[in-house]
Amino acid sequence: MLQITSSGPLPHETTPALSIVIPVYNGAATIGELVAALAGLDIPGGIEIVLVNDGSPDDSDAVCRRLAATAAVPVTYVEHARNYGEHNAVMTGLRHARGEYAITMDDDLQNPPEEVVRLFLHCRDGGYDVVYTSYAEKQHAAWRNLGSRFANRVADLLIDKPKGLYLSSFRCMSRLVIDGVTRYEGPFPYVDGLIMQVTQRIGTLEVRHLPRAQGRSNYTLRRLVRLWLNLAFNFSLLPLRLAVFLGLAMGAIGGIGALYVIAHALFGQPPEGWASTMVVVLLLSAAQFVILGIVGEYLGRTFQTGNRKPQGIVRAVVRATVPDHAR
Repeated sequence: MLQITSSGPLPHETTPALSIVIPVYNGAATIGELVAALAGLDIPGGIEIVLVNDGSPDDSDAVCRRLAATAAVPVTYVEHARNYGEHNAVMTGLRHARGEYAITMDDDLQNPPEEVVRLFLHCRDGGYDVVYTSYAEKQHAAWRNLGSRFANRVADLLIDKPKGLYLSSFRCMSRLVIDGVTRYEGPFPYVDGLIMQVTQRIGTLEVRHLPRAQGRSNYTLRRLVRLWLNLAFNFSLLPLRLAVFLGLAMGAIGGIGALYVIAHALFGQPPEGWASTMVVVLLLSAAQFVILGIVGEYLGRTFQTGNRKPQGIVRAVVRATVPDHAR
């Protein structure tokens, strides 16, 4: 076993056909079983595994380092300096992937490792740039499934994706897409939005989805909201356009209200009472604050991007290869 700490290529190493990128967070109990299963797959052209520890608070660091030293296939282990989020970890993993194709998958064993072979061959032999997986039945909690459906509906509106395409984190992409996606250096990546900016040659494949093997989902409502915000404010101007339409709608309502008051004063009893006035004031104020909030979100993200907020700081890279006689 040759093991070094480096971010560059190793001498005399061959380029694998497939890189499997796995962001690791609270995955100490499952990542070993997943890597062992992936190492046993028969992938034409060979594979490598890229593990990205995204500031996991459990024992994932020690487990991943041990896997890099003992796995039967080449493993690259990347340690983030802190937790940056799943999409940031995927971006880091893709930058360290050397394969002609890359598959991204979670560390929780809900995606059966044997489906990796089908997904890779479907993408390669079908001539696709990207293949997304879909599930006949998802084994997530009801609120998580609802959040995923909401995010996909929002994506239908905000990014240029084929209508009805399910955006799964279990996906395969070609080197063309990998290189295009990793050009983005901003602090708010949304991998699927970046993919849609690179290609529309997209396929789908239905795969099995298993119950979570250990623990519970790392996605909380807060994390899902942050993901939606990245989608909404980094890949579309639609929120700003909706703010314009909201302002026009409120202006129209105000104009109709003014005409009603004038007509009522000229031909009937002058309007009395402060309640209706307060309702109108509060309604208009709410619309103004919504618009200011949308503009402020764009400005804040522009400010942070201009200040070069990091997408992810890498603490260490451990790249290991398997000698030819051990393969």
